[in-house]
Amino acid sequence: MSGRLIVISTPIGNLEDLAPRARQALEQADLVLCEDTRRTGRLLAGLGLDKRLMSLHEHNERLRVAGLIEMLQQGATLALASDAGTPLISDPGFLLVREAVAAGLAVEHRPGPSAVISALILSGLPPYPFTFTGFPPRKRGKRRRFYHSLAGLDHTLVLFESPHRLLASLDDAAVELGNRPAAIARELTKLHEEVLHGRLAELRESLAGRPALKGEFTLVIAPPE
Repeated sequence: MSGRLIVISTPIGNLEDLAPRARQALEQADLVLCEDTRRTGRLLAGLGLDKRLMSLHEHNERLRVAGLIEMLQQGATLALASDAGTPLISDPGFLLVREAVAAGLAVEHRPGPSAVISALILSGLPPYPFTFTGFPPRKRGKRRRFYHSLAGLDHTLVLFESPHRLLASLDDAAVELGNRPAAIARELTKLHEEVLHGRLAELRESLAGRPALKGEFTLVIAPPE
């Protein structure tokens, strides 16, 4: 009998957000696939679980898929988790899920936290339709073209950005999209959770006045006015 691949959404900050069915899936797994075995190891230790771990990330996923599909075909139960939030959503796992589906294997999902949905809800901006774009390109020219390609889209935009590039990204967004209303969510579900509201230029000015930018940032941008 073939095994199953269980995609597990993990907490984005607060361990209490782990769903009971997600914990159960981790308990049942023969192998837990994760981005960083150290980080997922700490999660499992906090749950009192001792499981076999294997890294699966952008640098090795393509190489490991065939072997993992073979394990599934032989009856193994594999759990797929990212460092925080939901796998595949700007995280590894798509190649494995795609190949498992193509092979007719069982794929299940244990839903849970998502920074995309939390930020959208807290933004006060139109919740749908929305487009999630992942991380903008690192280099400025490509990032400008990225925002320019979204300018005509009549959707709320949701994207991730690193603290090191956030100010430059806000500059580029304001140039290519116009000075739209927006919200920036930081450290969602954590002790220092913060959501800022304002127009892109105002948010940029406010954040530029801080001595340092730290944490995980989700940017929500309103559709054209």
